[in-house]
Amino acid sequence: MEALGVAASVIAIIDLSAKIASICSQYIKDVKNAENDVRRLLQEVNKLGAIAEDIKRLLNGPRSARLKSSQKLEAGLKDSSHKLQTLEKKLELLEQKLRPAGTRHKIKVRLGLTSLTWPFDSQEVEKDVQDIAHYTKILSLALQHDHLAISFNTDQVVVLDRLPVSKGAPFNSHNEDSNPTCLENTRVELLDQISAWIHDPNAKALFWLNGMAGTGKSTISRTIARSLSGTNHLGASFFFKRGEADRGNATKFMMTIARQLADKEPRVVPMLMKTIETDSTISGSAIEEQFMKLIFEPLLLWHNHFGRLWRPR
Repeated sequence: MEALGVAASVIAIIDLSAKIASICSQYIKDVKNAENDVRRLLQEVNKLGAIAEDIKRLLNGPRSARLKSSQKLEAGLKDSSHKLQTLEKKLELLEQKLRPAGTRHKIKVRLGLTSLTWPFDSQEVEKDVQDIAHYTKILSLALQHDHLAISFNTDQVVVLDRLPVSKGAPFNSHNEDSNPTCLENTRVELLDQISAWIHDPNAKALFWLNGMAGTGKSTISRTIARSLSGTNHLGASFFFKRGEADRGNATKFMMTIARQLADKEPRVVPMLMKTIETDSTISGSAIEEQFMKLIFEPLLLWHNHFGRLWRPR
């Protein structure tokens, strides 16, 4: 993989995506009968541009030499030159087809003497959207592979370490690791009920597991956490314990969850770092404010940026 060739192709994609996004935005204003089609195409183009921007930032970053020599990135961008060149041609053709012909036509549009005509039918839009989404997925997978999207570096670790966390709270911490989980073929009905809730996109956001002391709530919770971790579905976990300074109350709860989410999904790190660097008192803020700034807002920005659906649990 020639890093310079990839970088040049990525820059071309960024430029072309920006041009097409600008054109689509104009069509949204002036074309009413195909507004949904225009918005769908615009959304996919914006996703593609965002992914390309991330690759550009990584290739131009202070650790670019290590990144360019990464075998994992090379595997993620296998045959990248051909695929990116194909994508460039696709975007160029789209731009040529979208752009109204001639200066005279543009002047008429600006004067309100004529209107823009959307040059695609719905089937064409569907194919274009699928093609662009395909290339976006290729690039996105390359970034996600082995957390290359935003790999932790020394500066990031230093900033994240400003968050006081409870190291013994996660289910797999040293403090919790020796605690029991459910024996095989026990609590099957309840575990199935919780699993069904987890995988139901329409279920309520909270599942309240309640019962008398000693009835196995923590054991069940550890079993679920371990199972979800094994299938890469666990975002974070926090096990309270009466009498322990860090786990006996919620003082470090939000910060511990936020740090685990950063470890799990490195692409939220820049949003989290921005909060930490601009609000030095966040560790002493009310728990509601910590939730908004350390968890909700970074996840919301991540969702909007990468266009992935997430449902808090």
